[in-house]
Amino acid sequence: MKLFYKPIALPFEYPFTISGGRTKTHQPALLVALQLGNYIGYGEAPAIQYYNVTVEEMVAVLEQKRNFVEKFALTEPERYWHYLHHLLPNHPFLVAALDMAAWDLFGKMEQQPIYKIWGLTWENTPLTDYTIGIDSEEKMIQKMLAKPWPIYKIKLGFENDVALVAALRNKTNAVIRVDANAGWTLEEALIKIPELKKLGVEFIEQPLAKENWEGMKVLFQQSPLPLIADESCVSEHDVAKCKDHFHGINIKLTKCSGLTPAKRMIHEARNLGLKVMMGSMNESTVGSAAIAQFLPLLDYVDMDGPLLLKEDIATGLEFNEGKVQIKGNTGLGIALKQ
Repeated sequence: MKLFYKPIALPFEYPFTISGGRTKTHQPALLVALQLGNYIGYGEAPAIQYYNVTVEEMVAVLEQKRNFVEKFALTEPERYWHYLHHLLPNHPFLVAALDMAAWDLFGKMEQQPIYKIWGLTWENTPLTDYTIGIDSEEKMIQKMLAKPWPIYKIKLGFENDVALVAALRNKTNAVIRVDANAGWTLEEALIKIPELKKLGVEFIEQPLAKENWEGMKVLFQQSPLPLIADESCVSEHDVAKCKDHFHGINIKLTKCSGLTPAKRMIHEARNLGLKVMMGSMNESTVGSAAIAQFLPLLDYVDMDGPLLLKEDIATGLEFNEGKVQIKGNTGLGIALKQ
């Protein structure tokens, strides 16, 4: 195989803010490609400051390990993931991008989309939500009204955030989901969640700090709304811990290190009776198309990266009022714009 890569930084439509005052205007990422003969597979790894991942570090690691990345004889993507997992044990974001590229490459070689290789059919796929980042009440309402959508995901975790949801509810009958991004204390959550239920909120994502397992156990027993783990469920080793603390998990391909472990996480979550969501880290169409392969297996999905970005680097996904369609017939089903 031959390895190629390109740093990218795609601008958001609006500055993107979550709890803790973390705001960004662009999403930096590393686009990778693996070529074998006439076939090329693509993958994407967003750089996330919260996890101390930078594009510069990923590039440096790739250059250091290039020969090992390229010399593997690709026959099965799962075997390649295991190889990469041991080659780059401290770089799950990079492993995820390479695993994604390997699956895209393999799908093109097999002349099938990835989900069909997995034996899935495109039926009963959930609608993706559209995320409204933290802003003034006026601007959050403006963002929502500018994008009529069946499901909104609202970022909370600040003072008077329940009142903000009430203001949004006055403007829409759409489904509302709440993501606190670990921004509440247990005491706040116990007060706010019943109020949010009255406002018709569907579920709460990561209400408490990721390490607050004792608090989550109490909240799990008392919450009138389902609770979905995000920061508390990074890798497949975290899935079992979420039982009796959350009602479901949100899998991020980048954090868990790729499509290959994500499949195992879904299987384990189902065995534990947990709901399964898959989430976005503001990926372009490249990374979002990887999420799309899992749609027949999911209860909920948040794959609105291409909708939040002002510019994209690929085509191949179609969003129609939350319904996602993959346009291409092989691999991820995408094509780069340049």
